[in-house]
Amino acid sequence: MNHTLITILLLVCSNVFMTFAWYAHLKNLADKPWIIAALVSWGIALFEYLLQVPANRIGHEVMNVAQLKILQEVITLSVFVPFAIFYMKEKITLDFLWAGLCLLGAVFFMFRQKLFA
Repeated sequence: MNHTLITILLLVCSNVFMTFAWYAHLKNLADKPWIIAALVSWGIALFEYLLQVPANRIGHEVMNVAQLKILQEVITLSVFVPFAIFYMKEKITLDFLWAGLCLLGAVFFMFRQKLFA
């Protein structure tokens, strides 16, 4: 498996953990003190870091840091939108589309040298 694909898979998995760490407490621990939510979130985030750090190390072998960051942001939105809609029951709006299009533009500009090389 190539480095780019491994990086993407690890970043998707790490983003699932991070999204739950950052936002699931708003639904599941809303009646608990914030410190409890923070401790639970830190516990979940540990798994995120166990995936994210190797993902960035592997990815950095074939991408620069700016490309890794843009890739991370696209993956974050790709994980967050279904989470917000299906888990948090947020209503989807056109703003999701506009944000996604902006990120696609960012991806294009960060990777265009590789696309047209």
